[in-house]
Amino acid sequence: MNVEIAPVHEHTGPAHHFRIRLSATARGARLARHLTAEQLDRWGWPYDSEGNGTASLLVAELAANAVRHGRARGRDFALRLTLYAEDATLRIEVTDARPDRSVPLPCTLTPADVNTESGRRLLLVESLSTHWGATAGDPYTKTVWCEVPLTGRPG
Repeated sequence: MNVEIAPVHEHTGPAHHFRIRLSATARGARLARHLTAEQLDRWGWPYDSEGNGTASLLVAELAANAVRHGRARGRDFALRLTLYAEDATLRIEVTDARPDRSVPLPCTLTPADVNTESGRRLLLVESLSTHWGATAGDPYTKTVWCEVPLTGRPG
């Protein structure tokens, strides 16, 4: 898979969208996680479902990375959720203001040292999502994205 091109063409059928800009702060990252859980609940994946929990965790990790490594003074980060209803796949995109700070390629991540407190966020993203990568759509931003099948929706 080419990580510069997101595999959005694989999805068909109607999609639901949610997009918001948030401050590049710890509070903004927490809000991104809470808003994701609320939006998924509205789309039919309750707060206590596995799909909602997994998606909220992925958003928390990507938003925390955007705040920690992608922050530029006076610039926000953006969260975009796209739900492909036909195959119950959620695409998560977090766009930050630091295209100069590249993201490692999928399948090239190495485990963090057991004595460190950080360095595991993208490992979580890689293990919980079916696809992930990064793209720089313009000279001012970069987007880290992932896709996850949602489970746990009541019949």
